[in-house]
Amino acid sequence: MSGMLDHQNSNTVKSTNAFADFYRQLVDDTSFLWILRSVAMEQPHYTLSDISSLEERISTNLNGIMSSLEHGWKACESALELEEPGEVFTSMVIAMRSHEPEKIQRAVEAGLSNEHALPGLLSAMGWLPADIVSPWIERFLKGKEMEHKYLGVAICSIRRIDPGNVLTNILERDDCRQNERLYCRALRLVGELHRQDCMSALSKALDIDNPEIQFWATWSSVLLGHRAVITHFLPIISTPGPHQSKAIQMAFRVLPVNLAREWISTLSEDESQYRTVIKAVSTLGDPHAIDWLISKMHDPLLAKLAGEAFVTITGIDFTKHHLTIDETETTEETTEVNSEDHEDSPEISSNAEEDQNLPLPNVEKVAIIWRNHGQNYITGQRYFMGKPITAEHLKNIILTGNQRQRHSAALELALIDNNTLLQNTREKSLSS
Repeated sequence: MSGMLDHQNSNTVKSTNAFADFYRQLVDDTSFLWILRSVAMEQPHYTLSDISSLEERISTNLNGIMSSLEHGWKACESALELEEPGEVFTSMVIAMRSHEPEKIQRAVEAGLSNEHALPGLLSAMGWLPADIVSPWIERFLKGKEMEHKYLGVAICSIRRIDPGNVLTNILERDDCRQNERLYCRALRLVGELHRQDCMSALSKALDIDNPEIQFWATWSSVLLGHRAVITHFLPIISTPGPHQSKAIQMAFRVLPVNLAREWISTLSEDESQYRTVIKAVSTLGDPHAIDWLISKMHDPLLAKLAGEAFVTITGIDFTKHHLTIDETETTEETTEVNSEDHEDSPEISSNAEEDQNLPLPNVEKVAIIWRNHGQNYITGQRYFMGKPITAEHLKNIILTGNQRQRHSAALELALIDNNTLLQNTREKSLSS
């Protein structure tokens, strides 16, 4: 009898362990897929359809975890100890779907534990359906803790929800303005929602001697149509930093073409700024710079980025017209020189990551196609993906373009149409 019981207990333990392993694997896989999706959001070879496919896999895994909340949550609790964003995302979604405050509190605490984990927490609140999230937005915004208010504002930002007078109140309260992270996210939300009634708050923020606050006040002011403050971005554009790319993306969309050319000319005097110049030229969209871009395609460190800029302006598809070369065809000598010269440079490494999924242009073929088609473009006219910039064209790119093109189109659309909110092209594409 004792032997039979021991055998039964052994089977029970094995069964329990099998369940634990199964749900642990689901949590691990979901967390990894979230990382893949986060990376894909900024990639030039991912489209909306590709993102949707990733999201379907994430959704399937999340449903699998919910098939047994007991075992699923145990796996989530274990994963939360890592304090990684993917694990926080997975656990927060499961916690919110459980509607159990203790689980939600545990996931929120993990997400707030460090800056690295926070994106996973916010992403979960963008992923979930409105009926689950909405009560928590109000709860966070009304909370006494500044970090909870920040969560409320950030979730409104991700979901493009207008919190009404709550936003105005946060921008006016001294204690809220003393919290830089909360204050900056509130300033950013003003621009995203085109809250013209908050312009006075932006004007006050522009006078504060804090680079982070000044950046978001400038960014939102421009979205609200106050273009004169764009000059605040010039030092940001010329200096590598966390907001350099955002400043380029906005400034060269709103500057008059002649003034933009002057800024670009000044930047181009320094060869170390050539990547910045290429991005500025791409954003401006003036075909005046195409010949210069083609010349930069001879530089292995600039070729891919220059090629992307060429496509962004002209809309000429490299793949369709066979304008690329196989990277394995490049000489070993060139590769060796580049690696020896730059292997210890973190900047070169970062640039390589930014460019790695871009095609390598065949310079001779690109030059030929431009000679044949360049006369179709008007110098001084701004182009985006081969066409003059119109709301209809931008809306089409948001639907059909790659991720980088979609981000650019959404910003451009919000800048040319004050009635259009800045669309979040990183939001969940699947309906909840």
